[in-house]
Amino acid sequence: MTEGQTAQGPTEPSAGEMIRAARLAQGVHIAQLAASIKVSVRKLEALEADRLDELPDATFARALAQTVCRSLKIDPAPVLALLPSPGTLSQLEEVAQGLNQPFRDPAQPREGLPGLGLLRRPAVWGAALLMAGSMVLWWIPTSTWQTWLGRDGAATTSGVTVEVVPVEPAASLDAPASDAEAASAPAAVSQASVPAPSAPPVVVRTRAESWVEIQDANGRTLLSRLLAPGEEVALEGAFPMRVRVGNADATELRVRGEVFDMTPFRRENVARFDIR
Repeated sequence: MTEGQTAQGPTEPSAGEMIRAARLAQGVHIAQLAASIKVSVRKLEALEADRLDELPDATFARALAQTVCRSLKIDPAPVLALLPSPGTLSQLEEVAQGLNQPFRDPAQPREGLPGLGLLRRPAVWGAALLMAGSMVLWWIPTSTWQTWLGRDGAATTSGVTVEVVPVEPAASLDAPASDAEAASAPAAVSQASVPAPSAPPVVVRTRAESWVEIQDANGRTLLSRLLAPGEEVALEGAFPMRVRVGNADATELRVRGEVFDMTPFRRENVARFDIR
């Protein structure tokens, strides 16, 4: 009996496995697919892993699967047949619509304050009292300690001798420079007069994997690929440029040396805009 088979026969792939296999067969990265259908990468990852409880509801899961199948040009019927129908009572909740609904984080904080139980322990109270006492002792002035210990402040400094060393006046700014200094002055001026190299018109930096596509005003594709974490790409082309970023949170775009704010154009971590 081969792997992937049971006593009843081969295991039927799930809806998410069918979508992932179709995407990989076409060589499409998940970030590229997310940017093309304007949905977050996390939602696509949840759909491909069959973690439907992380999606808003059954209607959303079916709509997302159908959109992915349409983008990959595959038949959606076998995939939709394996997904729960709208209104099915499972881990999915009440019906809502739209691909841009908020992503439900499975690691939500629980109600209540579990740390309150620690305050009832005697060991915690004892440590708090010790810390408070240490702070009080730290704020007591040194003179008060010397009075308590029976020491005279004057006696502690009676054996100290202070020597005043005269400081020579600094050289006048109007004094003539030496021959060596005068010889080096033109070189310093010539170095300062060299103009700094100009920055590239467009620079893209990433902190994590991000799909970036940029076209210039002539329709020429300057960049269209998945960038690795920490990668930096400098681009030159005719403005205005059309930009599409698949992971906007982890991508920095500099235009003419200034950071470009993608926040107004970002939706579900996918940004689409033109730079002029």
